[in-house]
Amino acid sequence: MLYLVEHFYSIQGEGKYTGTPSLFLRFGGCNMKCEGFGCKETAEDGVEVQGCDTVYAVNKEHFAHTWIPIQKSQELLNILDLYELPDAVDIVMTGGEPLIYANDEIFVDFLNTLDAMGHRITFETNGSLAVDFNKYPVYKKCIFALSVKLSNSNEPLKKRVNGDVIYSLASNAKEAFFKFSIDAESITLGLEEEINEILLHSPKTKVYCMPLGGSKQEVENNTEPLIDFCKTKGYNFSDRLHIRIWDQNKGV
Repeated sequence: MLYLVEHFYSIQGEGKYTGTPSLFLRFGGCNMKCEGFGCKETAEDGVEVQGCDTVYAVNKEHFAHTWIPIQKSQELLNILDLYELPDAVDIVMTGGEPLIYANDEIFVDFLNTLDAMGHRITFETNGSLAVDFNKYPVYKKCIFALSVKLSNSNEPLKKRVNGDVIYSLASNAKEAFFKFSIDAESITLGLEEEINEILLHSPKTKVYCMPLGGSKQEVENNTEPLIDFCKTKGYNFSDRLHIRIWDQNKGV
């Protein structure tokens, strides 16, 4: 079953296309929990759930009331009619982890239709799930923002880093770039070596580093140390513009 958690029209707040008007579709479900990020969300039943800054799109147990089952691709296409969108606006698939639906017939049909309409499609993915580029050629026309998780996520290495998958995504996609979430503390704990090992799987792929945080204050606390780190390593600094402006992650 395909689940959609939310949709909104905003600007891209992260990575290479920061500032670009984009329609976001946030899908429910993920193959990771990333409790190390320490972001907390209180569910309707009063339970406080810890994980990434979009834990409500990861934890179905406590946030199922926001997960909308999708049974036809037309249901997703109808969302475009809810907004006054420019022609061929950027469409961003995010989550959770949108690639858990990579082989879903409804999902693939939706992508093919978007591509035929001239939209640029970006996947915000943790880069651990394979895509069959031969069976589903539409993925070759997509952009992949590879947010490969680091040890600060508290996910085991074997789960978060799959070199073959990273190489396949980066080499088969229309375009790909790395997008790492980094906090000030991790910079002092050998983060550089972690990133270098990941880059071995696709050394020519550009790197964007974002300050970790689910609130404006957290993002600001991690920004200056991260800028210094990027200057030293020659990486691109990526702000989290939506959080800095609206101090939240939902619907923006």
